[in-house]
Formats: sequence, C-alpha cells, structure tokens
Amino acid sequence: MKKLILAALLSASAFAATAADTLRFGTSATYPPFESIGADNQIIGFDIDLAKALCKQMQETCTFTNQPFDGLIPALKFRRFDVIISGMDITEERSKQVTFTQPYYANTAMIIGPKGKFASVADLKGKRVGLENGTTHQKYLMEKHPEITTVGYDSYQNAILDLKSGRLDGLLGDTAVLNGWLKSNPNLGEVGELIKDPQYFGTGVGMAVRPDNQALLAKLNTALEEIKANGEFQKINDKWFPAH
Repeated sequence: MKKLILAALLSASAFAATAADTLRFGTSATYPPFESIGADNQIIGFDIDLAKALCKQMQETCTFTNQPFDGLIPALKFRRFDVIISGMDITEERSKQVTFTQPYYANTAMIIGPKGKFASVADLKGKRVGLENGTTHQKYLMEKHPEITTVGYDSYQNAILDLKSGRLDGLLGDTAVLNGWLKSNPNLGEVGELIKDPQYFGTGVGMAVRPDNQALLAKLNTALEEIKANGEFQKINDKWFPAH
C-alpha cells in the first residue's frame, strides 16, 4: 500500500512539474509574417518561432491559443494563457492593464492604397481605410485623422481582400508587414510617409504578461537577451524579415 501511495505521489509531482513547465501563449494568427495559419493548419510566423526559441532557452514547453486581437488582453487577465505574443505595440494605455517585456521589434506604420492614386494622407479625407479591430492602428487613425473613415475588420486578411477589390481606399498597418504585401501586389503602393508617432508606434513591439507575474516577466526578458546574444534571435529575424 505504501508503495502505491508513493507511486501516486511521484506521479502527481511529475504532472505538476510538467504543468509548471508549460508556457501558454496567446496570439491572433491573422497578421503575417508575425503570425498566421500555415498550410498544415498550424500557427506559424516570426512571433511563434521567437516564442519557441524563448521556451527552449527557458527549458519550457510552448502552447498557443489563437483568438481575435481585441480579445487578447481580456483573455490574459482571465488567465486563459500566460503571455501575449502578437505583434502588440507597447503603449501607455495597454500598460495600464498588462506589463510588457522589453521591446523585441522596432515598429513604424504605413498606409497603402491603389498605386499612384493617393500621394499623401491628406488625399484620403473622406475615404475608407481598413485595419484590424483593437489595434494601435485603429486608435491612431480615429484620434489623429477623424476626417478619414475608419473601417474595422476581424482580420487583416479580410481587409487586404477588400482593398484589392476596391471596397477600401487604403489600409493602415505595420511597415514590415505591408512591405511584404506590396512586393506581392504590384498594383498597390505606399501612401505618404512612414508613420513614426511615438505615442502609438515609437516604443516598439513587446510580449505582455499579467502585472502580478513579475517572475515570468524577468524570465522572458532574460531569455530574450540570451537568444539575442547567441545569435538565435537574428536567425529568426532573417528568416521572416529577410530585407531587414
């Protein structure tokens, strides 16, 4: 009987250790190359490879939960996962709800539209510009350019389809992402200059954790510094952003 009890306790301890070593990431897989759904229906992208490298460095196992971007912070607060990694800009408003790691990607934004149709943002007055709901891009456009009609989408894939079909006049998103779309869509071009407003985009992209999880925050920051030092971060960056 004692052996059975001991075996049960050991089994329970092993399960607890396994559970403790699993790091649950939340993401919105609608924004390549940061994250998207691949051909085998698995989540792929820069953020996903980064998360896996961090977990390997910390000797933990990664799992990923995919859900709409505007629900990521509420789901983190409800403990559906431990970390948000989803191309999320570090902003003052978000920092009131979550705690961010050090930035892992410098960010700017841009607007694209039909090539040669609009020379500047001023030309988009009264026009329809698409973006994803809950993003910094949406907040920026609504607050800084109320003269432009903001059209929110559940994913950027749907927005780009509407832009290409003429149902939108423009699309606002991260420079690194939209540059990739411009390469594969020669009929589209950049509208105006890059947007570098630090209130919205200047701090960079970071991972978010609950404010009470400072131990995890420290582990993520340490692991991020380590994979930058050993060259793994650069390999991941070169894979997904070969022009940068």
